[in-house]
Amino acid sequence: MLSRTADNLYWMARYVERAENMARILDVSHRMSQLPAADGEDGSSQWLPALIIAGQRPLYEDRQQSITAGAVIAFMALDPENPSSIYSSLRSARENARAERNAIPSEMFECLNSAWLEIKEMQYSHLLDTGFRDFFDWVKDRSALFRGTTVGTMLQNEGFYFTRLGTFVERADNTARLLDVKYHVLAPDEARIDEAVDYYQWGALLRSLSAFKAYRLIYRDSIKPRNVAELLILRQEFPRSLHACYDVVHQQLELLGPKLECTRKAGEMHARLHYTRTEDITRRGLHRFLTEFINKNSALSAEIARDFLLVA
Repeated sequence: MLSRTADNLYWMARYVERAENMARILDVSHRMSQLPAADGEDGSSQWLPALIIAGQRPLYEDRQQSITAGAVIAFMALDPENPSSIYSSLRSARENARAERNAIPSEMFECLNSAWLEIKEMQYSHLLDTGFRDFFDWVKDRSALFRGTTVGTMLQNEGFYFTRLGTFVERADNTARLLDVKYHVLAPDEARIDEAVDYYQWGALLRSLSAFKAYRLIYRDSIKPRNVAELLILRQEFPRSLHACYDVVHQQLELLGPKLECTRKAGEMHARLHYTRTEDITRRGLHRFLTEFINKNSALSAEIARDFLLVA
């Protein structure tokens, strides 16, 4: 497969997943902002973490004087000059798909093209009229439709492997960032992480990752931060956990290049997630573990680019 084709398919999938991830970040921030605030806080305190998770705080502060719900949602959802906004992500995904129309089923391109045509016409006033949550659900539905179309129609060859690889590298990064920032906000003292649990805020975090019912099925207990961390990091059966993401990442790289450095790195990370215990993570510190994971996931992405993709 040509590097250009591999690059386009890999980033097509990453941009679709990024759009969904942005919707999930905004969704959990919106849910938390609607909950009763602690003394001395207001609903706007939930929007700074959203910018930090998405890595967009510096760009936002260059353009805005204050952090408000409306400004953050407009910036992260519909701003065409923000390269990581939902608008920009769907535009980039569509452009990558258009470049590879001969390599992908027409249904995949039409899925992305229709999503792009819809969001291109949206204004912030439209989100106010229809409701933010309806918009977030629309983005998640479009992403799910794209993944379903991919699995159901795409020839399962190297192009399929690169598409899956892009999806799960991006998903792992988002799950780690979301858990790291929200965990720090909700349980800043890791030595006492199971005390004074705010049920509704932890529930909102789980719902943002479609993990609330999974938590109930596995733990059958009230929400405990330690269990939330275990579910989102180590539980292999939950499809958005770091372990589940690296099951797919390592598998795809084994198929694409079993002897390459990127495959070795992915295997090392996969083994760590497979054999690490929750108490090992909390003893060393969850923030430290997640920061290391985010850095290694980024390093793996760079290694994948060197081994397979177009590098500027």
